[in-house]
Amino acid sequence: MTDAGTAAPKEDGWAWLDRQFPALSLAVRNLSRQRLRAGLATLGIVIGVFAVVALGMLGTALQGAALEELGGLGNQVIISPAGGGESLSDRDLQAIQRAAAGHGEVVPLKSGGATASGPGGQTFTQLYGTTRPQSLFGDPSAPAYHRQGAVVGADAAQSLGVRVGSTIDVEENQYRVVAIIEGSGSFSPIRPDSAVVLPPREFVADGYSQAVVQADSGDDARQVAAGVRERLNGRQQRVSVLSLTSVLSRITEFFALLNGFLLAVAGVSLIVAGVSIFNIMLMTVSERRGEIGVLRAVGIHREQVLRTLLAEATLLGVAGGAIGSVLGAAVVIGVALTTRLPLSAVFVPTNALVALGAFGFGILVALVGGLYPAYRAAWEPPVESLRG
Repeated sequence: MTDAGTAAPKEDGWAWLDRQFPALSLAVRNLSRQRLRAGLATLGIVIGVFAVVALGMLGTALQGAALEELGGLGNQVIISPAGGGESLSDRDLQAIQRAAAGHGEVVPLKSGGATASGPGGQTFTQLYGTTRPQSLFGDPSAPAYHRQGAVVGADAAQSLGVRVGSTIDVEENQYRVVAIIEGSGSFSPIRPDSAVVLPPREFVADGYSQAVVQADSGDDARQVAAGVRERLNGRQQRVSVLSLTSVLSRITEFFALLNGFLLAVAGVSLIVAGVSIFNIMLMTVSERRGEIGVLRAVGIHREQVLRTLLAEATLLGVAGGAIGSVLGAAVVIGVALTTRLPLSAVFVPTNALVALGAFGFGILVALVGGLYPAYRAAWEPPVESLRG
């Protein structure tokens, strides 16, 4: 009997675990006695989950980085005269404006090629004629409205040795450089890097050679392309419509296929880990037949034995899944830090789902691998188990 004022002895962790979760407590003790086998089984799950997480997250990151690099490629529609025509008529431009109304901005464009020279040398450049360089390139560093002088791309400026305020010669005409566009790094047929942008009036041709529609989204680009074809190509092929949305869709499909293939390869590793756990659990149960027979003989119910063995398999899966997920994520982050793969492409919700899914799959594989051995041990008659 405890004296008044004397605290009762504090219950230790093992006693609490024995009382609250007897099957889990016995499973932990069994695994601690068989550390080598438990470690080997856990290692199999670690390797499988690591492969799934590393390859799955890397595939997703590559897909995200590629789409980020492509920028607004899928939002761009380029309309040119069909059949070798030289320019778009005012009627064509009006029809394009109507088709793009509410879906994006139309930028009429003149284009050509010429040799430009500057203080640092000369180079062949692509000439663009537009009053709206910022809308054309989708680059905030470009002027919103262009009236005079020349806007030079970063690569062309380096080749010519010019900066803002310098002068360049294009086709025997001299222009002052009013801006240098650094370039966004996105992929597009119309890029400013090696281009010189002039006001449209500096071109000899009166009409516009192209019209570029910067749509608000990929769906808007599809609607604009369909509307232009319907309005201008209903009776005859008057214009050629290049919608880059289809190109972007093909690229997205390719990366989705690649990601699925990588996950399938990694899944094979996890299945092999499940077979390894099955073998180890089967061997463990076979060697513990006598111990299990004694437990059954003293009154331990078969369901308790089954729960204990399944708890062992679950603990192996939880440990292996957690370690494999952390290692896989760490490797992908390390790859991003040591390469040009952006971290923003790694830290996306899809990759979190990949890691959690691989962790859960690891636990499931461990349970499936331990189910048959546990069932066999629990339902074997005690007399047969004691005979060995």
